[in-house]
Amino acid sequence: MANEIKRSVTPYKLFTQRKNNNSTRFIGKFLLYFLLFLSAALALLPFYWMISTSLMTLGETINRKWLPAVPQFVNYINAWKEADFAKYFMNSVIITLTSIIGIMFTSTLAGYAFARIKFFGREVIFAIVLSTMMIPETITLLPNLMLIRGNIIPLPGGSWMNTLQGLTLPFMANAFSIFLLRQFFAQIPYELWDAARIDGCGHFRFMAQVVLPISKAPMMTVLLFAFTGSWNAFAWPLLVTTKDTWRPIMVGLWTFVSEAGPETHLLMAGAVISLLPVLVIYFITQKQFTEGIATTGLKG
Repeated sequence: MANEIKRSVTPYKLFTQRKNNNSTRFIGKFLLYFLLFLSAALALLPFYWMISTSLMTLGETINRKWLPAVPQFVNYINAWKEADFAKYFMNSVIITLTSIIGIMFTSTLAGYAFARIKFFGREVIFAIVLSTMMIPETITLLPNLMLIRGNIIPLPGGSWMNTLQGLTLPFMANAFSIFLLRQFFAQIPYELWDAARIDGCGHFRFMAQVVLPISKAPMMTVLLFAFTGSWNAFAWPLLVTTKDTWRPIMVGLWTFVSEAGPETHLLMAGAVISLLPVLVIYFITQKQFTEGIATTGLKG
């Protein structure tokens, strides 16, 4: 009799346990998705406010409206003309392209040398390069400024204030980019190098024909970081540009803030204009960027 009662109760207990487990999983997933949705909403709220404000009239921005009654796309045209964004935008394009070329050149050569070429003091020099990542950027501004002014060593043509080389040369080498590429280059099998040596390849030809073609993901990652860093630079261009000849768009946006006063709608329109290139570059390179982050740093 006891065995029959036990057999009859066991399926019910299993059913209730499964039901409780399903309820617990549902509650856990609900809380997880709710937190993810809340985090996404908080992250997107500033972008929504910026875009919404850029499409409002001045009166709507003063009254703190959440949506424009009628989208004012003319704000972008007015901001582009009033702040001379066309000139600042082109300056930023030239400065960013020059910085990217310099960073890609130095990072590729240095990363390959640290990863594939054995020379005396390699690990010590690499450690010194990495240690520069611990130095805050603001501390390096004053020495770089003195260097650009020609106070430390004489420069060709005198001071490099308000020049393209003054805006780009101090930042054409980046410790993080060197580290990222070095970590990826170190993972390439040495059998490929042995095979290339048999065919008569030197280091430069091996790097150009073998290493770089299979390193698109980390190269695109370095490119994206270099682009965002150069495009969003503000403190350094503000220090070395006393004229608007080579002022980039971020400094132009700052001057627009001080000159425009309460014209928040035009200010936000200018902010959207300055943000668009970064978003476009990211969406173009997001696949390679994700692969580059996932595949580097696994081997030292």
